[in-house]
Amino acid sequence: MNLLAAVLYLCVGALLWLGLGRPEAARGPARLGIYALAVGAVAAHAAVLYTGMLHEGGLNVGLVNAISLIAWAIAVLFLIASITRPIESLGILIMPVAAATVLVDWLTPRGHLLIVTVTPMQSVHIVISLLAYSLLSIAVVQSLMLACVESHLRHRRQPSRFLRALPPLETMENLMFQMITLGFVLLTLTVISGVFFSEQLFNKPLEFTDHIVLSIIAWVVFAVLLAGRWRFGWRGRTAIRWTLGGFTLLAFAYFGSKFALEILLRR
Repeated sequence: MNLLAAVLYLCVGALLWLGLGRPEAARGPARLGIYALAVGAVAAHAAVLYTGMLHEGGLNVGLVNAISLIAWAIAVLFLIASITRPIESLGILIMPVAAATVLVDWLTPRGHLLIVTVTPMQSVHIVISLLAYSLLSIAVVQSLMLACVESHLRHRRQPSRFLRALPPLETMENLMFQMITLGFVLLTLTVISGVFFSEQLFNKPLEFTDHIVLSIIAWVVFAVLLAGRWRFGWRGRTAIRWTLGGFTLLAFAYFGSKFALEILLRR
């Protein structure tokens, strides 16, 4: 199943690449065909996650599974958003990355970090944090594409076929901030639930661990970015740097402790 999901993801990425600059590939039977393959990919990926994460002793939330789950959520959100938004070009990066996580999940021994029981409140907290991270991840991909376009324009270089097929800069920037805004709202809910309802969620008083501290700092960074956009009209390189900075902090918050425990300390 891992191999099937990876092959389907790569096929979708390749077809999106081949369709760059071809309007006929963005509509009609060709578009439906690509979407059908993409739906098959995320369905196969979901089956991989289901068999890999659920155990009799609890829920396996080790590093590899966590990364694979995030990649799956990003792919699903990308498919939903691309129905009404011109973001098909993002799939050229998102789909191969999703394929890579499935292959790594297949080839890497699984950790045994288990949550024995998951309460409804914990489930809601996990889902909201997953959606927040996934939306902000897509916004980061958008910001990287913006950075490439701006670099080419600033140095007056001839843009590649990929860059020529991207939407206008203003459209890309507006889409990026829409994703950041929604991701920030969900991140706010995640931080509030983690800080103020720690005892109900995790059955222990709040502890200011690296995860909590970095999440709060990342939240502040995104809050400053959105305030700067609203008050001072931040855009371009300023917006890209703040986006990348906030996401880097969030990535360390989500995966830093897992990496240290499972890879460095072998626990």
